[in-house]
Amino acid sequence: MKPLEGTTPEQFVADFFTSYVQDVVHSGDDPGPLADRYYAPDIVQISDGMELDREGLLAHARTLRKNLLDCRFEVHEALAAEGRIAARFTIHARMRKGPAVAREVHMFGELTPEGRLRRVTQLSRTLPATAVRPEQEQR
Repeated sequence: MKPLEGTTPEQFVADFFTSYVQDVVHSGDDPGPLADRYYAPDIVQISDGMELDREGLLAHARTLRKNLLDCRFEVHEALAAEGRIAARFTIHARMRKGPAVAREVHMFGELTPEGRLRRVTQLSRTLPATAVRPEQEQR
């Protein structure tokens, strides 16, 4: 992943997570080397109080491989400065079982000079069903 040069923070966040899902989740290749393009080896991600390291992220990717049909990231706002990034975005996802879901995420992260995430703290909430667009349900 390239650093923020030449792009807005909003576009960086959208591209980062969209590419991650395409490369790591929807690829048949070993997720480890693919995830290393996006996350530093010493990654620590805290999502809603649950801490994951690299192995935890890979386990989550394997679960998504089995269950996620597709998703998109709607970035509402993002700021970046001095190797840090903050963003508020919504993940719209369709899983193999159940209705489409939408989750709002507030993310604060530390980037390596190459643009990989080293530390991430996220708070999220599931949005009401009215936030899920009808076209997501019909796919």
